[in-house]
Amino acid sequence: MRIAAVASLVLSLLTGLNDPIGHAYENPVSSGFADSFADPAVIRGLDGYWYAYGTSDPLREGEGTHHRLPIARSTDLVSWTYVGDAFGEDNLPPYAAPGSLLWAPDIRYLDGRYVMYFTVTNTTSSPHEWDYSIGAATAPTPTGPWTHLSAPVVAPRPSGDSYWNTIDPAQFTDVDGRKYLYFGGFFGGLWVTELSPDGLHTVGQPTQVAIDNKFEGSYVVRHDGYYYLLASSANCCAGPTTGYSVLAGRATSPRGPFTDREGLPLLASRAGGTPVLDQNGDRWIGTGHHAQVTDLAGQDWMAYHAIDRDDPFLDGPYGINERPMLLDRLDWIDGWPMVRAGAGPSEQSDEAPVTRGFVSLTDDLSGWRGDGWTVQDGYVRHSDGGGALTARRGVGGDIRAETDLRLEGPSAGLRVGRATVTVSADGLTITAGGARRTAALPGGEAASAGLATWHNLAVTVKGRTITAEVSSSRLGDPQATLRLHSPVPLSGGFALVSEGVADFDNVSVARLARPVTRPAPVPRPGRLIDADEFDGEESDGAGGDWQWVREDPDARVTGGVLRWPLQNADLVGTANTASVLLRDAPEGDYVVETKVTLDLGDDTVRNYQQAGLVAYASDDDFARLCQVAIWNTRQVEYGRELPFAGRLSYGGNIVGPPARTTWLRLAHHVDPANGEHEFRAASSRDGRTWTWGGVWTFPKDTVPRIGLVAHGGAQPAVDAEFDYLRVYRTR
Repeated sequence: MRIAAVASLVLSLLTGLNDPIGHAYENPVSSGFADSFADPAVIRGLDGYWYAYGTSDPLREGEGTHHRLPIARSTDLVSWTYVGDAFGEDNLPPYAAPGSLLWAPDIRYLDGRYVMYFTVTNTTSSPHEWDYSIGAATAPTPTGPWTHLSAPVVAPRPSGDSYWNTIDPAQFTDVDGRKYLYFGGFFGGLWVTELSPDGLHTVGQPTQVAIDNKFEGSYVVRHDGYYYLLASSANCCAGPTTGYSVLAGRATSPRGPFTDREGLPLLASRAGGTPVLDQNGDRWIGTGHHAQVTDLAGQDWMAYHAIDRDDPFLDGPYGINERPMLLDRLDWIDGWPMVRAGAGPSEQSDEAPVTRGFVSLTDDLSGWRGDGWTVQDGYVRHSDGGGALTARRGVGGDIRAETDLRLEGPSAGLRVGRATVTVSADGLTITAGGARRTAALPGGEAASAGLATWHNLAVTVKGRTITAEVSSSRLGDPQATLRLHSPVPLSGGFALVSEGVADFDNVSVARLARPVTRPAPVPRPGRLIDADEFDGEESDGAGGDWQWVREDPDARVTGGVLRWPLQNADLVGTANTASVLLRDAPEGDYVVETKVTLDLGDDTVRNYQQAGLVAYASDDDFARLCQVAIWNTRQVEYGRELPFAGRLSYGGNIVGPPARTTWLRLAHHVDPANGEHEFRAASSRDGRTWTWGGVWTFPKDTVPRIGLVAHGGAQPAVDAEFDYLRVYRTR
């Protein structure tokens, strides 16, 4: 986007603030050009526009034609326009089998060109229908023209008679300049492989970073010295019961090991994962497969897809899932990313990304002064010798300044108040009040040559602390980061500075975003209003206020617990052979809790043994929160079954990792706007530290009861032991 600096200056004098601010927008942000835009990837192009890339589905209901990696463009990250597809109908990679689909793009700017990675669902390497691989294409601009590589970046990976899920690529460049590619999915797990310097070929052997059967859609960023692996979990595409969500782990190396907030590895059978994004009971479910971007004020935002629970399919029921693109604020609280501080997806937002600052410069020198500066080809160039181009408006307070920069001379950068930040072959340097610090750029002599292509320089001033970083794509993987505490105040002028020939583009100064530092509130149990401690005399089954659906004679109260052998039965589907132990729920808001011990072992396949809580309206309308064996993993799954369009739909949402003894909660809330029953799930490994997950809803005209289940398989035989069931009034 080319905006005259004089217009920006006039606007800034009128408002003195970033633009836009306080501007509401509605999700999904892709509605202006698409009904569905799944697996979004986002980047800011060198032309100043933001570009989004989606998986290969039809864009509109009734269209019926798959777009091969559609592309949209925006000036503000909120209003998007379709600008074409990356590839035409007959333009597949040379190694792709006819009819192959292209999924889940990832976009980067590397060494002077755009590189797009994507999943190729079927290659010519075998007759197998789903021998996935990772492909790539390069282009000089964000819209192409794109040129396929002649071979996959990651070839199909055989596993017996099948192939591992070599899907969902995400590229990352480390501070030492090494490039990596993360990929993988439920069947086979998540992996990382080093890439060649050009980012187009693998180097060495890959490393597994997350267990199979739990994660896909990986995305890695570096933040405050840690590497954060964010990935989606549960099912992406179960229509009205899609429980997709985003979880995170972090590490001190791009190869891991990644652990969650409680220190639990993502590679363990009881795999960890700290929630980043979960459905919250509003319109949106299945929130996941995301990208991360930073606006000009330094605020991070997450672009992701979701499903409207009332309109889950693109055309007829049980066809293509309709997954539009949403955008929401991403906060960092106590060292962990959380969408809207943990509040989850929004239907509409009263704030928008800052995509224009109160000082800006693109291709118009109005409002600036300095000799030796010219405009050419849409950017500003400084000629030989030393010089500065100074904005006529000064800057003060907490701000973030940015420029895209390439240099032929010795150095170039920004002067912000009394601090100067420069980039050179020696590295990234901050000088302020006689203090000076330098951080090396990766690559040695190659770094000097690399600076001849565009890089982004971002400078943040907060009080007297100045932070600078250099990156290629502004996507959370800076190649150098440096911080200095200035001995002098930093308010003053703003200028571009250069020794020798240098080019500047997309220059801006914006008020620094104020970070959200407190998480959104979670349900808290208050006064105890109902309980069964299972501490009475030994008896067959449970008495008192309990009611059975298909009574199980093997369930017994003994030794202070309800001991219930797992049944070789289930509730999912039309058979409905499992027993359910229920009691009436109180009116209003409450929290129901149980403590269940279940020895599911580790690593071995024991599908789908489980025990836990249930919110039950009928055999075909329930939400089930259990610790469960899913293949080789042990997870806390929050599943939902309901009737939809003449069939039963089932899907799951993932909460925290289980222990042998796991505490489970369902927090019930009645939505005053529509009367719906909202049940939010939580789990704990010690009864004190709780992980809160997603929300499933029941219509207002239902009367869900609450209770316990223990089923999913009888081999090997194992008992579930429930210590109690307690119901609290919500505080």
